[in-house]
Amino acid sequence: MANQRFKIILNPVAGKGKAGERAPEIEALLRAQGIDHEVFQTKAVWHAAELAQSAGKEGFDVVVAAGGDGTVNEVINGLVQAAVAGEKVPTLGVLSVGRGNDFSYGADIPADLAACIGVLRAGVARPLDVGRVVGGFYPEGRYFGNGLGAGFDTMVGLEAAKMRHVHGSAAYIFGAINTFIKFPPAPELVVTLDGQDGKAIRQRSTMLSIMNGKRLGGTFFMAPRARNHDGLLNLCMTTGLSRGQVVALVTRYVKGSQEGHPFITTGKAAHYRIEAPEGGLVVHADGETICTDGSLLDITCLPGRLSILHDPGLCARLEAGWAGQG
Repeated sequence: MANQRFKIILNPVAGKGKAGERAPEIEALLRAQGIDHEVFQTKAVWHAAELAQSAGKEGFDVVVAAGGDGTVNEVINGLVQAAVAGEKVPTLGVLSVGRGNDFSYGADIPADLAACIGVLRAGVARPLDVGRVVGGFYPEGRYFGNGLGAGFDTMVGLEAAKMRHVHGSAAYIFGAINTFIKFPPAPELVVTLDGQDGKAIRQRSTMLSIMNGKRLGGTFFMAPRARNHDGLLNLCMTTGLSRGQVVALVTRYVKGSQEGHPFITTGKAAHYRIEAPEGGLVVHADGETICTDGSLLDITCLPGRLSILHDPGLCARLEAGWAGQG
């Protein structure tokens, strides 16, 4: 860490405003560890991406996303855009001060703020794969660090976002209720893995996740054994489900025990093509809406595209815990 400069990108509205309230604590912890840093607070959507993209040219060695999964997603997009432009790409760091912190969980980053600062101080880096999705609202492509979701869970998020006077978990509860009431039919999907027609899966699907990380929604382990540095993205795909079957599977997602269930298909691949012959694809990537009535998406894993500071001991403990569950 010696002589390294850290650019801290703080989203003050992350965690329902809690991240902004912790700004003095973040400053004090960074100073106590002797970390050479500057803090930049975001002012609008996509500002974090702009701040990250310019960091290498400004002489920063590490860019730290201080916020939740949305902040990390923007910072990752900014860093990859810098790489595409052939510019210097700083190492990524994360301070877990958001609400769900799903990316942090899958990237071996502690949930505790002081421990996160300790990870920055230790300076242990490893490669980080990045997902790229092309299609929908983004024919030029968008990048994601944690996961892509299609179907029911994405619809819940969209319903929650419509609410103006209900926030946080309550908004998602009401969003889930509204989605259950509407319960649109599952679209027919054709999912091709690694460009091989022989591996195509054709079926109606209520929910589909393509994961670089392990968890979505702060609770649901869509790919508990995923590694975001193995060059592969993990698939978790349901058949067309009834309302009751959705409820039953949710308990499995909470435990990460859905693999092997007759309604679930899992797999790993470096490249996916998702077609919806009748349309109806509703998709998010790290919470960002990719399409609301899409028909074709192309998703690729970019192996080792970035470098990330992490806690290797935390990684070993998590993997040991899942191994103990069989």
